[in-house]
Amino acid sequence: MEIIEKKLNKRERHKAALSPFQYYPQIETLDFNGISEGDGFYLQDFGIFNVPIEEEEYTLRLRITAGRINAVQLRAIAEIVKQNSLEVILTARAGMQLHGLNSENVLNIFKQINLLGISTWQTFGDNVRNIVTDVYDGVGSTSVIETYPLIMQMQDYFLKTPHLVGMLPRRISTGISGNGANVSSFFANDLYFALAKKEEIFGFNVYMGGKNTEIARSSDIFLLPEEVVSFFKAFIEAFNKHGSRFARSRTRLFYLLEEIGMETFLEYVAHEYQHSWQNAGDLVLEKELFSRYQQLKDGSYAFCYESNFGRIDVEELIAIADFAETHSAHVRLSTDHNIYLLGLSQPSAPFEHLKKSQTVVACAGSHYCPYSFWNIKDDAQMLPLEKINEHRIQIGISGCAKGCGRHQHCDIGLIGLRTNNFGNADKGSRIYLGAEHSAGLSVGRELFEMVPLEHVRSVLDLIIYEYEQSGLDTFESFSTQILNRYSIEFIALCLLETLKNGSTIAFYAMDTLENIREEDRFMVEKELFIRCFSTTDSITLMKDNFNDAIRQISKKLWSVGVSDQEIAPEIKKLLVSKKYWEV
Repeated sequence: MEIIEKKLNKRERHKAALSPFQYYPQIETLDFNGISEGDGFYLQDFGIFNVPIEEEEYTLRLRITAGRINAVQLRAIAEIVKQNSLEVILTARAGMQLHGLNSENVLNIFKQINLLGISTWQTFGDNVRNIVTDVYDGVGSTSVIETYPLIMQMQDYFLKTPHLVGMLPRRISTGISGNGANVSSFFANDLYFALAKKEEIFGFNVYMGGKNTEIARSSDIFLLPEEVVSFFKAFIEAFNKHGSRFARSRTRLFYLLEEIGMETFLEYVAHEYQHSWQNAGDLVLEKELFSRYQQLKDGSYAFCYESNFGRIDVEELIAIADFAETHSAHVRLSTDHNIYLLGLSQPSAPFEHLKKSQTVVACAGSHYCPYSFWNIKDDAQMLPLEKINEHRIQIGISGCAKGCGRHQHCDIGLIGLRTNNFGNADKGSRIYLGAEHSAGLSVGRELFEMVPLEHVRSVLDLIIYEYEQSGLDTFESFSTQILNRYSIEFIALCLLETLKNGSTIAFYAMDTLENIREEDRFMVEKELFIRCFSTTDSITLMKDNFNDAIRQISKKLWSVGVSDQEIAPEIKKLLVSKKYWEV
């Protein structure tokens, strides 16, 4: 036993000494002025945490079940925020975080929030996190099965089971949707119940092992709605018993499935479930672009109140609560960091539409998180928001490689980093492109390892211009039908060459490169590049791959002292003519 315990990671050693449920009564007498490392681990299980940025400040994470909150609760939260000079951000799991608590008020605010009927339990740490669903659950025009009753049953199970509180090997993120079209993709979850149909009966296909950088895989299981809760319980118990508790970096479900295989893990689940299940049905999930106003299946309307990339101030919360109460509207939070008002008689609401953030998911950023290199919620302003909003392009921005902005599960993804690749150390961005995310087919590919922040706009402008030239209805279709025909290195080099020399190129008009052998791809794409850019000196840099040419052109374009104003004149003129470039 001693040998095994030495291998347990630090969190597991705390759990072995005292479970979070046993620890909980100590919160009443805890001195929040000087908590220990162990206290910090335990407090996370009840939604309380602090970060190295401001060790004396605390954050409280709120579990907004299925994103549903009423006007009374919203106004009460706003009053607590106002009285204590707190900040609010909306989370990617359709919840809230209150920032700026201190050692004197954290326990009292914790109690006040939980008395509102809003739990903070198990919103952090090694727990089942807030179960997410589509914001139009039960009311959307494509809604088939309302999942809220199932979510309530699942939540009731893990919140009231002492041996699960903070005791899982790692967090479990769960998504479930009974809609045929979702506002956001749920394939980044560890467990996803997706609307499906088998023999004319609707139910759910089960996907497992997703995370911010991976797509959840089919487990080849179809469940009827009445089977979901029992299966969920069996899944949680199986993961709790068989998940790894050693190297912390490999404790997510993804790594367990990688190590033992889906089949073996499903044997563990079957042992807990003790019922049979059917093989997967047909996934019912279509791509849809959602507007600010959306008509619901009963003829009423929903309105998307766009937050400031997840930030929202107390006066906004009060105004939303007042409007919802006056118009008998339902309030829902979504995984896209916005607030939705449902049940409006007309497609109108007295709120300004200036933020253009509905399709942009941005992580907490350096103001709130020690891992982030960017102040994401401010730096997101540098994006071409007009075009992103016009085309409903889904953007994900993460402040680090942990990927809280789901940058690989969207049309265009960015990771905010710091770089000295081009001279002075400064902000830069890794850019991802081409995810087929709506149906969980693939994550985005890394287009550029690093682009200085001041040049990100020109790169995105050109990518969006190429999309516009294609004439396709959605950016995801552009990825599927055009971009993903080519290697990501070829796409990167073509974009760089265009920015450098102004020799415009349209990917949609290029040769189709389907059904070629991977070992022949480089030579075929090289010939295509030479035909498109016949006079460029980049050709001499190509030997066995495009990487040398990409590095050389990147250095030339993005070194210190070169700005976006020095972009190739022909390209700048083209973008200006399309009202792209803001000089």
